[in-house]
Amino acid sequence: MSVVQAARIRPVAAVATTIDIIRHGEPVGGRRYRGNGVDDPLSAEGWQQMWAALGDHAPWSRIVTSPMRRCRGFAEALAEKWRLGLTVDERLKEIGFGAWEGLRHEEVQQRYPQAYEAFYRDPVNQRPPGAEPAEAFFRRVSAGLEGLVRDYACEHVLLVAHAGVIRAALAYVLETPLSEMYRMKVPYAGLTRLSADRRGLQVEWFNRASL
Repeated sequence: MSVVQAARIRPVAAVATTIDIIRHGEPVGGRRYRGNGVDDPLSAEGWQQMWAALGDHAPWSRIVTSPMRRCRGFAEALAEKWRLGLTVDERLKEIGFGAWEGLRHEEVQQRYPQAYEAFYRDPVNQRPPGAEPAEAFFRRVSAGLEGLVRDYACEHVLLVAHAGVIRAALAYVLETPLSEMYRMKVPYAGLTRLSADRRGLQVEWFNRASL
């Protein structure tokens, strides 16, 4: 039995629950392996990307955020602007990249060419040294997602999170192997919508640039 199959518990709701997920914008320092071990805030460009993606829309009853500053900073500003409740959920922080945290992709490719190639061939079993296991990451994101459906049933929630969290959420909903997660490109400030009803969680849309 796969990790996805073993972990899956279908939530039940009488009326649809909607979960919008937005990836954080560009952080200070640009593109790097930035999991849960490097806590950079958003750059000025990153803030602009986030505000542009959401515009003047605020259909949510609550905002939930990863504890990482590149997510939490914007979530706090948005919650204050629209006077919405804010919840910080540790389960929804990014996957840890161990020894690669803070390094640019080019640096890893140059320093550890064999490990770099092995990771992209098999990102589940060929993790960087000290990295969080993919299965453990998937389990905590799945638990966080189930918690959102359970705790905010019949509501419309915005989740401010990471590319890895979005990939894991889609793997959970679509019941795809974890090894396929890195085939999904998630841009900065990209938007995804999930909904949940008696049939379980469903993907409404993926990677929109704006609401």
